Amino acid sequence: MNFSDFLAGKLLLPQEIPLSTATISYLHRTNQIKKHPSIEQKYNRYQCLRCGNRKQSLFANLPCARCQSQHLYCRNCIATGRVLACEHLTTWTGDPPKWPKQVNPCNWKGTLTKHQQLAAETLKKALASHQAEQLVWAVCGSGKTEMLFPVIELAIKENRRLCIATPRADVVRELFPRIKQSFPQTETEALYADSPDRTEIGQLVISTTHQLIRYQEAFDLMIIDEIDAFPFHHDPTLPFLSNRACKEDATKIYLTATPRPSQQKQISKKKLPTIFVPIRYHGHPLPIPQLQIEWNLRKKLKRGNQPNTLQHFINKRTNQRQLLIFVPSIALLEKVATLLKAESVHAGDPKRKEKVIDFRQKKIDVLITTTILERGVTFPSVDVVVLDAGHKVFDEAALVQIAGRAGRSPDDPTGEVVLIHQGKTTAIEQAITQIKMMNKKGMKL
Repeated sequence: MNFSDFLAGKLLLPQEIPLSTATISYLHRTNQIKKHPSIEQKYNRYQCLRCGNRKQSLFANLPCARCQSQHLYCRNCIATGRVLACEHLTTWTGDPPKWPKQVNPCNWKGTLTKHQQLAAETLKKALASHQAEQLVWAVCGSGKTEMLFPVIELAIKENRRLCIATPRADVVRELFPRIKQSFPQTETEALYADSPDRTEIGQLVISTTHQLIRYQEAFDLMIIDEIDAFPFHHDPTLPFLSNRACKEDATKIYLTATPRPSQQKQISKKKLPTIFVPIRYHGHPLPIPQLQIEWNLRKKLKRGNQPNTLQHFINKRTNQRQLLIFVPSIALLEKVATLLKAESVHAGDPKRKEKVIDFRQKKIDVLITTTILERGVTFPSVDVVVLDAGHKVFDEAALVQIAGRAGRSPDDPTGEVVLIHQGKTTAIEQAITQIKMMNKKGMKL
């Protein structure tokens, strides 16, 4: 094993190092690895140096069998391995890894549109000049993945290490085969819980942001997809992890179709360099949601009764598109699935991966889902219904993203989007306003 391939850029717990005690001792004696405290105490307050947690309520004590005493551990990051105060974190300090030299690493034979090409050139310039940050504000269905290929190719040619990070495992699973096919000679790995494509030696890493907890100063290029998505913008741990995983002079590229107000403020003040792509790659506009009001909608759903608007929409459908129905909760998901005798999927579904694949392969015609499929997944020909669209779960960004699931293919660039509600909300109005604004900008181009 070339130790640098596995250990470089990592921040690892003792149990995460697959080496013998003798080998670890040798690497430490020869100054090829360094040990760091795992939990730091200052003025009777603790900080986890693995996940950055400073919230004191997320620290607790437990008996340590090795030390025969009580030891502090961090509950914030326990899902990715328990860190005890008596243990050290390990980093690599030896020679950096050497990636194979590639002259033509990209195997993708497609062509970019004029607007995709402009965005791609902007990203290449950002990397070449070691620009700290670059935002790509691109509508759903604009072809963001293809826009990334030129900057990924440039990074590989220059023997740099890069990461595409996203808040959700479904997006990692969708991106991995596309990236692997386009860059077949590059060591690529996909990181998410129980991932079968984890090699630990990737030059190109596609990862959920949670999995970046094992990296420190690893990447020359960090691409964060859907930077506005839950849980990235809700959980301060995730931006901390993605920033720590970058080298000091790394370039960070942010992708979003629905920037949050804080990001829009930075854009308007010209504090965040931004390239705007307001048109889908096939040139057709985003579908504008149709509003359908249903009086006493929530009462009907609670009783297990099918809303008239939903039944009417399903009955009048004459096209061959599949149907995605979004609901705000798992409890409602199960009721609607029973009503429609349809398949359903949610974040905790043990068959989540298989159901999404079956829907993509058209083995399932109707799929009821929570917001886990609101973004980052592509189905070529679907209609979309949001049931109880006025629920607080469906904010402006979520509704725009959900609407963006329809009309993604040039063979079927339309698709219907229906928002069934019992009272229009600000989020519904803002989502429709944003979609119309995008379409207006796209028409000008």
